[in-house]
Amino acid sequence: MLPLLEIRNLSVDFVTGDQTTHAVQDVSFTVNRNEIVAIVGESGSGKSVSSLSIVQLLPSPPAQYPSGKILFSPDGNTASNLLAASTRILQDVRGNRIAMIFQEPMSSLNPVMTCGSQVTEAILKHRQIPEREARQQAVDWFSKVQLPDPQEMFHRYPHQLSGGQKQRVMIAMAMCCSPDLLICDEPTTALDVTVQQGILSLIRDLQQQQQMGVIFITHDLGVVSEIADRVLIMYKGRIVEMNDTASIFKRPEHPYTRALIACRPAMHPKGKPLPVVADFTGDPKGPERAIVAAHPPGHVLVDVQNLVVRFPGRSNILGRTTSWFTAVNDVSFQVLQGETLGLVGESGCGKTTLGRTMLQLIRATSGKIIYNNRDITRLTQDQLRKLRSDVQLVFQDPFSSLNPRLTIGAAIGEPLQVHEDIPAAARRKRVAELLDRVSLAPSMMNRYPHEFSGGQRQRIVIARALAMNPSLLVCDESVSALDVSVQAQVLNLLNELKRELGLTMLFISHDLSVVRYMSDRIMVMRAGEIVETGLAEEVYFHPKHAYTQRLLAAIPKV
Repeated sequence: MLPLLEIRNLSVDFVTGDQTTHAVQDVSFTVNRNEIVAIVGESGSGKSVSSLSIVQLLPSPPAQYPSGKILFSPDGNTASNLLAASTRILQDVRGNRIAMIFQEPMSSLNPVMTCGSQVTEAILKHRQIPEREARQQAVDWFSKVQLPDPQEMFHRYPHQLSGGQKQRVMIAMAMCCSPDLLICDEPTTALDVTVQQGILSLIRDLQQQQQMGVIFITHDLGVVSEIADRVLIMYKGRIVEMNDTASIFKRPEHPYTRALIACRPAMHPKGKPLPVVADFTGDPKGPERAIVAAHPPGHVLVDVQNLVVRFPGRSNILGRTTSWFTAVNDVSFQVLQGETLGLVGESGCGKTTLGRTMLQLIRATSGKIIYNNRDITRLTQDQLRKLRSDVQLVFQDPFSSLNPRLTIGAAIGEPLQVHEDIPAAARRKRVAELLDRVSLAPSMMNRYPHEFSGGQRQRIVIARALAMNPSLLVCDESVSALDVSVQAQVLNLLNELKRELGLTMLFISHDLSVVRYMSDRIMVMRAGEIVETGLAEEVYFHPKHAYTQRLLAAIPKV
């Protein structure tokens, strides 16, 4: 039988004006039925470009295909070249025979349609069944991907769900038509470890039941070790290593593969910089920065007292709220000057709400937030505007937090213009410095957000947050979209800033190994409440609460 998918000598160029970018160069691989092939590589290495080419979702222009074939054979007897397929054939294939789970759920879901309607629409597009049956299938899929209260989730809009819940809606939408080939582009990026474990098991079960082929794009090598049969390593648009999963981890041959394995923070000693790719490949490492002695934690910078945040739930026919949802329930803690406090918990537990309430992007229902000896819950709008130059947030979804009409130079420089009104030349110089600090070329400042990969957009958002030299930085899943090599660079950068500036951070993440490496203390949150607090090493290696133990047990073992 023919393989389910065969890519032969594929090259993809992006041509803008007189400039040509070779995004993918001479890539060849196969995917068989009942097989999971993982593609791993740095942000911008060509992983997503290769997968988007399969279903012809790259805009042309600027995308061009100088060479190659993409042969798809669902019956195993005849193969069709998707690069030469008509629009009608591609419409039948997309979402039906080949489905895709995208990296950024908020930008992939329609904000004016309920989540249930979007999944129902996908089913009705390819299945000739009554609408009532399609709606029931959508609810069933919400249950399979472990969304709480599937009937209620059916009627919610994307903005009413947490990041992890939106990702699960995307997974349900991709799987609802039982495709022959499933392309997963970072499908568990926004998920906490317990839900990630369930989703990986679900993908594996469905793949085996339906003899489905899966292309699994990820930066998480722990996930790769748990789910993949074979692994492809991509570097600068080329496949540099290809082998079965066990051999990749036990006997990596290419220096870049060895770098990816070494960059993981899982058991790396705290206080020492993580290794980066350039340490292994001989690439330019950039300017060396002197190691500055860490600032010892000082006075209490933030004192949160009995904080409660509620949102309206159901309302009656008159529009009056009849029930409330408590996202944060009587939470109290302190953050010391120069300290990194880690916050972990399952998707929907209230982590993001707590972080945004600390910055007064969400108003507290009751309680106090004392910042620098001042209760910021009582500040006026003018007072809050002055506060915002000193406290910054790195958002979870980089695409939706960047204005698509602004160049990234303008986006990073905007806080400088709003709060300091410095001259354009000085602002441009500061933007170039910030881009360099997050490992992006200053020459990129005239590009727009859509011209960057997901990981590169996350670095842009971090650069913007650092523009005002804030005292308090709330990082909401700030490295969740980054591959391990770039993640190592960003974590090293944040630690440098912490040492040099005495920066204080609330570090929100679902990745417990990253939180352990970054944090002085860890708080574990469940259903709006803090269930365990302690020193990072103590919580990670000797958890006391059963919930913390369950989170740690769900981490993929490499």
